[in-house]
Amino acid sequence: MTGKVPFDLAGRRVFVAGHRGMVGQAICRRLAGEKCEILTVRRAEVDLRRQQATEDWVAKAKPDAVFVAAATVGGILANATRPAEFLYDNLAIETNLIEASRKSGVAKLLFLGSSCIYPREAAQPMAETALLTGPLEPTNEWYAIAKIAGIKMAQAYRRQHGCDYISAMPTNLYGPGDNFDLQSSHVVPALIAKIHAAKTEGRGEVEIWGSGRPKREFLFVDDLADALVHLMKHYSDEPHLNVGTGSDVTIAELAETIARVVGWQGKFRYDASKPDGTPRKLVDVSKLAALGWKAKTPLDQGLTLAYGWYREALAQGAVTGGRSRAGAA
Repeated sequence: MTGKVPFDLAGRRVFVAGHRGMVGQAICRRLAGEKCEILTVRRAEVDLRRQQATEDWVAKAKPDAVFVAAATVGGILANATRPAEFLYDNLAIETNLIEASRKSGVAKLLFLGSSCIYPREAAQPMAETALLTGPLEPTNEWYAIAKIAGIKMAQAYRRQHGCDYISAMPTNLYGPGDNFDLQSSHVVPALIAKIHAAKTEGRGEVEIWGSGRPKREFLFVDDLADALVHLMKHYSDEPHLNVGTGSDVTIAELAETIARVVGWQGKFRYDASKPDGTPRKLVDVSKLAALGWKAKTPLDQGLTLAYGWYREALAQGAVTGGRSRAGAA
């Protein structure tokens, strides 16, 4: 089944599930220029893990399009200590939203995956066809399995029910609205918080989990939002599509870049006894490029914007600094 492309968002009712998260906030910012009506709902009103509550709300709201950006997320530490939560929450959220959308006749749905869906030893850069070709990275397999299930569910509904449901697979994300809780955050916000704290407290050393050698690709969240709107409007097919920058850096290089952005001149101490995670995660973005989209925000510029947001949030008491260790996600 192939849906109508282009899919015009103007005049549509567009539900952003997970609008308070970093990705959801960015999607809402991007949709503000599409002349559509943005629908959101807070968790206190509807727990998306509850099937009947989700189906009732979607049936009443009657969205024309849905972005599934709601998820339970975190880095290595969070995945290792809360595996059941990562598996249950994400399976429940995606299952409920996809089925509720089918029942309510949603015209188009976009599901968000994660780069951890690919095998630990996948050839680099990772093409979409690498999915399910080898074992997953053990440090985040619970989240990965849930996300793979969501991608397959969108495909299955497309095949069986003729639903115009598509999936996008973003690489590691960062930017305004990120999670800076050092017990559950990914590497970019964790390093920003740790290095900022070291600067303000006059400390000359910051410890980082792992060797610093793993390579990661980092995409500014507003670039992702732009890509997702582009896909919603111009893509309608079964295969999921990667969204990334096409380039990567080592964790050590990332730390040095953040130190320059923050203005801290201390030293890093790498605790090699802690897990590194997957050696490398670079995605092949050639299919997305063929659709006319590429990332626009260089890493140093994006990190500057993310750090500026963090400092403002700290000043307003919206986030707190921390000292916990950071690892590669």
